Amino acid sequence: MGQEFVVKEGIHPKYEMVEVRCACGNTFKTRSTKSELHLEICAACHPFFTGRQKLIDTEGRVERFNKKFGVQTSEQRKTAEKAAKATKAAAVKKTTKAKTVTA
Repeated sequence: MGQEFVVKEGIHPKYEMVEVRCACGNTFKTRSTKSELHLEICAACHPFFTGRQKLIDTEGRVERFNKKFGVQTSEQRKTAEKAAKATKAAAVKKTTKAKTVTA
């Protein structure tokens, strides 16, 4: 990278050496038009390159999803749907019965 490129003056941003910092702590040098680069994930911690699954969730999205929907198997989902249908049917039956009694 000791080579300098000749470009027209005044129309290109400054292209300089920068140190890239990842959230995992890894740092490396590259060239960029930005003065500093901060990454959430890099080749040293990405599951595709490391071969191990590591869940990085900086904003709590996975926890929020699991809290809202829970971790369910297909059988648990089917029984939950049946229970929801049963309670809905019971509620409809109860409201129709109340309407016929008052009428």
